[in-house]
Amino acid sequence: MTQKRIYLCLAHMSGNEMKFIQEAFDTNWVVPLGPNVNGFEEDLKQFAGGEKEIVALSAGTAAVHLALLACGVGPGDEVLVQSFTFCASSHPVTYLGATPVFVDSEQDTWNMDPQLLEKAILDRMEKTGKKPKAIVPVYLYGMPAKIDEIMAVANKYDIPVIEDAAEGLGSRFDGKVCGTFGKYGVLSFNGNKMITTSGGGALVCPDMEAKQKIMFYATQARESYPYYQHEEIGYNYRMSNICAGIGRGQMTVLQQHIDHHKRLAALYKELLADVEGIHLHENPSPRYDSNYWLNTITIAPSVKVRGEELAYGAVIQGAVGGAAGVTHEATNAHTDCEPNPNVEAMRMQLDTAGIESRPLWKPMHKQPVYKNNPAYVNGVSESLFKVGLCLPSGPCVTEDDVRYVVSEIRKLLV
Repeated sequence: MTQKRIYLCLAHMSGNEMKFIQEAFDTNWVVPLGPNVNGFEEDLKQFAGGEKEIVALSAGTAAVHLALLACGVGPGDEVLVQSFTFCASSHPVTYLGATPVFVDSEQDTWNMDPQLLEKAILDRMEKTGKKPKAIVPVYLYGMPAKIDEIMAVANKYDIPVIEDAAEGLGSRFDGKVCGTFGKYGVLSFNGNKMITTSGGGALVCPDMEAKQKIMFYATQARESYPYYQHEEIGYNYRMSNICAGIGRGQMTVLQQHIDHHKRLAALYKELLADVEGIHLHENPSPRYDSNYWLNTITIAPSVKVRGEELAYGAVIQGAVGGAAGVTHEATNAHTDCEPNPNVEAMRMQLDTAGIESRPLWKPMHKQPVYKNNPAYVNGVSESLFKVGLCLPSGPCVTEDDVRYVVSEIRKLLV
């Protein structure tokens, strides 16, 4: 019998999607506008509380890019970006000719450290003579940041905040939806997120004027002439009516997905409670309400895992973490910042057992492409990267799957 493979987080189609997709075909609305786009944006608006406006886009990265553009980011500017995150939070800064300045995390939520953020602002002002143009905190693995403290610092220095809530759809802080605190909020509907449009994202905007501005740049920045007139640079970033139809169907099961992720988190907590040296990352207090997009554990260096002697024994080829397409061929099994041998051994052995796991995000300030960028660090993200592992958590993961994952983890402990 072929062994079932348990993936980290795969999309799950509910069946409702076909209704909206069929309507798009029946009416020939297959372009980046139409009833599904409008309906999906309205559904998201209501879920976010009804006070903000939403623009559906081709990717969460596009949303980051357009939010930065709307904040006036350009060549020679600096943007303060959380270091502990995926590259989509920082790469768009570089697209615009600006410089990402990285800020490390605090231990409670693993997200941007508010105190370090203020230190970075003051230091950049002293060194450059001007304020950073924007601040980009992230809700890592769905965990809310200390967004009240981050907003207090941002408001003190009058710097706009772009919340990267790509992993945090449905997460809340003090009961308020993440992505609605700052000037802009970024959502993602990639195939591994809380809901999917097969790809895609959205930007949460403060008002209709801001939405219209974003839509202008997302549709090639065309002027109102009977021919194509361009006075500014625009982008082809709008979501198609078909993809939006998938999103409308997914919105009908979003709360079910969130509830499922939370149940899995509670089960992981229960099953790992007596395992010494392995800890599940949880909400720091009742103020935090994570969607637990990915459940993550830390493995203490003292924990002995079978096969540690084989960790990093061979150069891995191909992409870790999904259908990433083309990767460059690695020539060395090691880099100057990598997970501990027991974490890599755990990942390798779980993979052999048919279980996908993944290291935490490697901090951006440790990425070679950003080696010369300013960074304000306290060691938190680097230390977490060395001991952390993501476990299967998606809507296709069952409670029996979680029991199997934990049973395999226990078998690997020496």
